[in-house]
Amino acid sequence: MLLGSFYALFAGFWGAAASLSAKLTLGADYLRDMCESWTRQTETHGETAVCDWLHIPLRLLCAGLLFTCNTVMWTFFSKALRHCSSSARATVTTTASNFISSAVMGRLIFGETHAALWWVGISLTLCGLLVLHGSTPQTLSQEEEKKDT
Repeated sequence: MLLGSFYALFAGFWGAAASLSAKLTLGADYLRDMCESWTRQTETHGETAVCDWLHIPLRLLCAGLLFTCNTVMWTFFSKALRHCSSSARATVTTTASNFISSAVMGRLIFGETHAALWWVGISLTLCGLLVLHGSTPQTLSQEEEKKDT
């Protein structure tokens, strides 16, 4: 059961990585802006023209990463469903991991911040996750109990 939780955490992380790849692929000139800021930091003058065409292969690379990350995410999520005691536990764990990973990646890469309401929502999600993980699964279904009596 613990293995299923780890698979669900990894699935959430890879789902967030897929979202990041999609944002870089389809976003409004994120890659071009990153390239231009990098060339300014390395003090290579006159090479901003490289950024005018370099963002296209980088977008294609990010599109490939999008499909790769989604494939890995679904693989880990399928394994989480197989190893968890309930599908709700795997789903909520994956969702919470995805939210937290998205927040961290957004902060590190794009400098995004989140409002207090977002943090309240993720806190409620994590509380629900703790309730799900704290509950014990029922060992016998109602039909099996009827057969035993």
